[in-house]
Amino acid sequence: MNTQREIRDFILHGYKHYVPHVSIDCAIFGYHERQLKVLLINIRSVNGLCLPGGYIKRTETLTQAAHRIVKERTGIQNLFLQQFKTFGDPGRALTRELDEKKFSAITGVKIGKKNWLIDQTISIGFYAITDFSKVNPQPDFMSDFCRWYDIHQLPGLLFDHNEMVREALHIMQLQLYHYPIGINLLPEKFTLTEIHALYETLLTKKLDIRNFPKKLIFLGIIKKLNEKVSIGPHRSPFLYKFDKAKYNKALKEGIPLH
Repeated sequence: MNTQREIRDFILHGYKHYVPHVSIDCAIFGYHERQLKVLLINIRSVNGLCLPGGYIKRTETLTQAAHRIVKERTGIQNLFLQQFKTFGDPGRALTRELDEKKFSAITGVKIGKKNWLIDQTISIGFYAITDFSKVNPQPDFMSDFCRWYDIHQLPGLLFDHNEMVREALHIMQLQLYHYPIGINLLPEKFTLTEIHALYETLLTKKLDIRNFPKKLIFLGIIKKLNEKVSIGPHRSPFLYKFDKAKYNKALKEGIPLH
């Protein structure tokens, strides 16, 4: 929604097209060159930071809604997405954080206490992972900006979104041992050092570079190429690439990487 007219219609009549009191929030993680970040938006009517989110259309599945929300903020379709937790504690989305005068000035609508957007809301959390260097974050009419923030230096977020980020990171790290995440986070051809750095960054812990990639190689998810990258007179490591068919099968069925 990028115009005041669209926002007005959403506020006044959105319940006809969206499921009330159930939303989706997306922890979109970004990786690039040993850095891990998360995408946050600034809500104009609240003047604070939170995760991108939105409501579920009555014609959508949960996953379709999550993909739509992620695409609206990143411009990328079909990112790896996983549902990680549902949040529904009383008072989690406090309306007192809303500046009603500012909201009215921005939208042209005075939101009443009986409006469908007011009341306790349950949020379904999804996480996604992408290469943040390839994303041009997209704000909308209700947000001043949309930016990447270092996962280790997050400010206080609105609502319960700090908890959401912690939970999403925890589940993502657990699932790294069962899903070969990485095909959209590395160059087409990469060294073992590069995939090792990716997993160390996502897991936020050190891994034994001698043992870590053996499982991926054994399962055929990555394959060694007859090519080397020259980085010195005595150091020319082999390049590897993902076997896309085996990678996609592993994403669908899961594999034990530990």
